[in-house]
Amino acid sequence: MRLVVQRVGRASVRVDGEVVGAIDRPGLCILVGITHDDTTADAGKLADKVWGLRIMDGERSASDIDAPILAISQFTLYADVRKGRRPSWSAAAPGPVSEPLMDAFVAALRARGATVQTGRFGAHMDVELVNDGPVTLVLDSAMWSRRRDAAARA
Repeated sequence: MRLVVQRVGRASVRVDGEVVGAIDRPGLCILVGITHDDTTADAGKLADKVWGLRIMDGERSASDIDAPILAISQFTLYADVRKGRRPSWSAAAPGPVSEPLMDAFVAALRARGATVQTGRFGAHMDVELVNDGPVTLVLDSAMWSRRRDAAARA
């Protein structure tokens, strides 16, 4: 699971001109990409990490100030552009795999107390945001799997 986390002043997502998710005060806009071997455990770990990251004003976390979150599915985060000019999407999990994991990520954030708005899975979305700082981070569940692999080898 790969996240692009942006601290924002506000953010919204539209589908066919209709706002389907929006936050109108400082919070986080999170683009979420899911690959084939992601699990609900990965969704929970990343929800913990995002909710506790001290990236809001005053080195506070989103949980400290009850910052809202706009979470948007984004399969293109797993684009492979190493060959040619046309990206390959083979590393992105298909909808039947990724949609339940996207739902699990959102549910994990909500279980921790977050107010979460979302885009619409699989739709063409227009995303607007005001990046605050700018602060933009990339988190990847592979960070934890490498640690697990290293611990298993030790």
